[in-house]
Amino acid sequence: MAWTKYQLFLAGLMLVTGSINTLSAKWADNFMAEGCRGSKEHSFQHPFLQAVGMFLGEFSCLAAFYLLRCRATGQSDSSVDPQQPFNPLLFLPPALCDMTGTSLMYVALNMTSASSFQMLRGAVIIFTGLFSVAFLGRRLVLSQWLGILATIAGLVVVGLADLLSKHDSQHKLSEVITGDLLIIMAQIIVAIQMVLEEKFVYKHNVHPLRAVGTEGLFGFVILSLLLVPMYYIPAGSFSGNPRGTLEDALDAFCQVGRQPLIAVALLGNISSIAFFNFAGISVTKELSATTRMVLDSLRTSCTALYNGLHRPLLGRLSRGRPPAEENEQERLLGGTRTPINDAS
Repeated sequence: MAWTKYQLFLAGLMLVTGSINTLSAKWADNFMAEGCRGSKEHSFQHPFLQAVGMFLGEFSCLAAFYLLRCRATGQSDSSVDPQQPFNPLLFLPPALCDMTGTSLMYVALNMTSASSFQMLRGAVIIFTGLFSVAFLGRRLVLSQWLGILATIAGLVVVGLADLLSKHDSQHKLSEVITGDLLIIMAQIIVAIQMVLEEKFVYKHNVHPLRAVGTEGLFGFVILSLLLVPMYYIPAGSFSGNPRGTLEDALDAFCQVGRQPLIAVALLGNISSIAFFNFAGISVTKELSATTRMVLDSLRTSCTALYNGLHRPLLGRLSRGRPPAEENEQERLLGGTRTPINDAS
């Protein structure tokens, strides 16, 4: 079946905003700043606070929904109203899955690279496809089963690459393996979330903005309250803050105050997740949860470009050019390159 222009728009919106979301989260993790109480400069590792920000972005979709509802009052357009009675508590289980899966992924993102993180997220295709067959009664065609097998093969390659490649001081081998396993665990939880969302959205014809906003409300309230006990729970080597606790929101705010660019990265994460989840729920409603996860995995191409995986290919192509063309490029570049942050 051919896709409509609206479905193509949703697919493109998912790809762009999803890539921005992953890269902005990793950008925030790479910042170094001093914390509270005169603590030394350390990296910004606050996965649970970042997850709260993500739910805040989703929660903003609920405000957008009610604005549209007010605008549609008195008009013939009733697209913002459900066709069947809708209990918001139906979206509490998906919200809990979203909260757990997202928190695990933010923790894992501190332990591995953005490219490995995004590629391993492709495992969600496998679990979503299997759960759709088991709980939604869907039937997968041969090409879809072959796609699942290809995804499994790709995950094995990524896992072996992380296991055999050299690791810097920032990401030790044990941390990378733990991060990879956390990502896989999170994808099982996310797959359950996708199947629940598809079931509820189809059954009650819930508007995508209302579905995303309701989940965001539950997740924001619950995880914000959990930040209080997390401030006191020791986490040992899993902790990224000077106090060694599961989460230190005060330390995060101090770091943001001393490095404003962290706030820019967090705002990019919050705003992009709102559009990304709206597009994702819309794709689930228009097509299926499995299609949504396939589109989500296309973010790998963008993170691959961000991590410079295209450079070896370009280098190989440049070595195959005539010497005259290489000399011309050297003259245009001035022979040397100076880092943009180098002292003048």
